[in-house]
Amino acid sequence: MSLLTPKKEPKRTSNQEKLKKQVERQADRMRQAEEDHPTLIAQTVYVGMLGLLFVLPVVGGAYLGRWLDGMLEGYSMRWTLSLLFLGIVIGGLNVYLFVREH
Repeated sequence: MSLLTPKKEPKRTSNQEKLKKQVERQADRMRQAEEDHPTLIAQTVYVGMLGLLFVLPVVGGAYLGRWLDGMLEGYSMRWTLSLLFLGIVIGGLNVYLFVREH
């Protein structure tokens, strides 16, 4: 035998090939399941983010509206209610866009 001739690998049987493909397929499925399965921490962070995306515009609108109503003479809740409603709409839109993206 010459040093330049490549070594021939023994032929694998069809059962070995089937077993190899099956093991590779199962390993791929296990890896994919680990990547797709969110942990408790990840779910908590996701829900917390949704809460902040909704609550911050609502609270910001309420405070801004209250401040504007305080600038007016007499009793008024016009700005508070208007900006509170606007905060709810913006918060809902934020949550919708975030969920659609992720």
